Amino acid sequence: MKHIDKNTFGPWALVTGASSGIGKEFARQLAASGLNLVLVARRLPFLDEIGRTLADTYGIDYRSVALDLSQEDFLAKLETATRDLEIGLVVSNAGTATPGTFLSHDPSFLHQMVRLSVLAHLDLAHHFGKKLAARRRGGLILLSGMGASQGVPYMANDSATRAYVLTLGETLNVELKKEHVHVTVLMPGPTRTAMFDKIGIDAHSTPLPPLSVEQTVSEGLAALCANRPSHLSGALYRVMNRVMPRALFREMNGNMIQKVLTQKQKQTDPVVLLSGSHQE
Repeated sequence: MKHIDKNTFGPWALVTGASSGIGKEFARQLAASGLNLVLVARRLPFLDEIGRTLADTYGIDYRSVALDLSQEDFLAKLETATRDLEIGLVVSNAGTATPGTFLSHDPSFLHQMVRLSVLAHLDLAHHFGKKLAARRRGGLILLSGMGASQGVPYMANDSATRAYVLTLGETLNVELKKEHVHVTVLMPGPTRTAMFDKIGIDAHSTPLPPLSVEQTVSEGLAALCANRPSHLSGALYRVMNRVMPRALFREMNGNMIQKVLTQKQKQTDPVVLLSGSHQE
């Protein structure tokens, strides 16, 4: 686990999507370094439970903020909730995965996902980037995905939003360096989280074993401290990402997601009984 300097990245860290998975683990590892936490997600009871546990374990303070980052007015509410705090690190982690054919999704739903996975990152980076630049220290971690540079069929909108975040963060790394603000885009290799299970991918069907949240987050924090523009977690996944042609990556992931969708469809299709087999 990477130790985080409280003077540079504290005394408060803000973590979105903090109620589960990678966001929850970011909160735990930051608390272990003594940083106070602003925990942001939609489910307040989950945030309070996590906050109390971390406060009892590590002696930190916490503040829970229930927000839906896909709503256009979330930033004003978050600014009000954090106005009195000195935030030195922002982990912009909120996001989701919505496998399916592009044309099967309603446009309003696709727009909502863009607000969550693009505009929320933009708003957080701009709002808190100004504050961090003014204090001349601190950091931003933006969560993207392994498919950001190749695209993932049957997750077209999702992977396109990840590409935006990757470009935004890598360029902000250059712009904010002169302000002594670290900016890193973390691209988690396949990591065992609830989102992993939501997509429905069998861990045995992936080319390499999925990573633990502990490893993905620890690598992300180490990349932040080194001020790397971006980091893909998992050494073997980094090798695969370098050597595999983009077209092959898209084909491999497209086939995997298509199999998952086909299997889900079979499970939800109504059972058609043959003549003579009907039972009263």
